[in-house]
Amino acid sequence: MSEVNDLVTLAVSGKAEAQSQLFGEHEQRLRRMLMLRLDRRLQGRLDVSDVLQETFLEFARTIETYKPREGMPFYLWLRMVTLRKLSTLQRRFLGTAARDVRREISLNRGPLPMASSYSLAAAFVGHLTSPSQAAMRTELQLRIQDTLNEMEAADQEVLCLRHFEMLTNLEVAQVLDLTPAAASNRYMRALRRLRPLLEEIIASECIRE
Repeated sequence: MSEVNDLVTLAVSGKAEAQSQLFGEHEQRLRRMLMLRLDRRLQGRLDVSDVLQETFLEFARTIETYKPREGMPFYLWLRMVTLRKLSTLQRRFLGTAARDVRREISLNRGPLPMASSYSLAAAFVGHLTSPSQAAMRTELQLRIQDTLNEMEAADQEVLCLRHFEMLTNLEVAQVLDLTPAAASNRYMRALRRLRPLLEEIIASECIRE
């Protein structure tokens, strides 16, 4: 942990090598997060690598403003910088069409892109890849997407943060400005709604050619 803190300190002080190393250590995690949140309408015009490249430039420009003692873990700060850059780029390409109430939620005092129900559903069934699973995968994805669309936006977001971004409950609470108890309750409520479908996915993963 001290080595991580030392690296953050060096990056904040302006050391370019430390900045590059620090961003690189989190790049794959940011990439997975962006894959769930990049607007599908931008396929062929903007990809995750483009967003990461723009984010690194913004990160290097603003890292000196990060203040560890204010209570926000470094990764959550970097994640916020990344999502703000994604939001800016999507508005640049889509204009007012980028604003969609179902796909944005107030995070960290500003609206940032949510994961779409389509992306989440696809991630849930992503391991069903064999030909014998293809029809089942399509049906399950549609049913999961319908269930997600029936949830409150905050419940859907908590599910994404915990299940796919692998944030802790305390981190989710901080990101969404909830109490830890409220964040946990929302996660458990979302899981209960999805449990029958998740059990079908587990059963489907046992299917072999």
